[in-house]
Amino acid sequence: MYLFLSNLSLADISFTSTTLPKMIVDIQTNNRAISYSGCLTQMSFFMLFGCLDSLLLTAMAYDRFVAICHPLHYQVIMNPRLCGLLVFLSILISLLVSQLHNSVVLQLTYFKSVDISHFFCDPSLLLNLACSDTFTNNIVMYFVGAISGFLPISGIFFSYYKIVSSILRMPSPGGKYKAFSTCGS
Repeated sequence: MYLFLSNLSLADISFTSTTLPKMIVDIQTNNRAISYSGCLTQMSFFMLFGCLDSLLLTAMAYDRFVAICHPLHYQVIMNPRLCGLLVFLSILISLLVSQLHNSVVLQLTYFKSVDISHFFCDPSLLLNLACSDTFTNNIVMYFVGAISGFLPISGIFFSYYKIVSSILRMPSPGGKYKAFSTCGS
């Protein structure tokens, strides 16, 4: 549990740090432009930490599911090796999704000197600035975005559905209270 929390807090801090320093500098200097390479770097880290955040939350939901629904087997199921593997897979999948978004954007042709007049760079902004046809790239990016958003959310909903249904089957109110308090921590 603490491994997930520490990695989640690191991902959240990094997620915020991808856009906030550039925004503060832009506000202070009244310069609202970002270079193409800076945009790609910012977008890559933003996608990496955003996807990592949702995948770690999914792993934490699974951890809570095992703790509530299988409390006697928790130590066996959620051993340190599995926890480390879940964190590693979250990082790996996030890195792959981030690089997939970057590779889609890098295949497009732009004008020679592209300065983007925003402090935040996202893929749809770069697709609007492209000179070439972006229909296929739009489909790929929205499909990957939908999958990388839908799968973690469905995993979280499924875990908490099983938790709530398991808690509601408990006969004693004290057991229900203890299970809900464990789930809320």
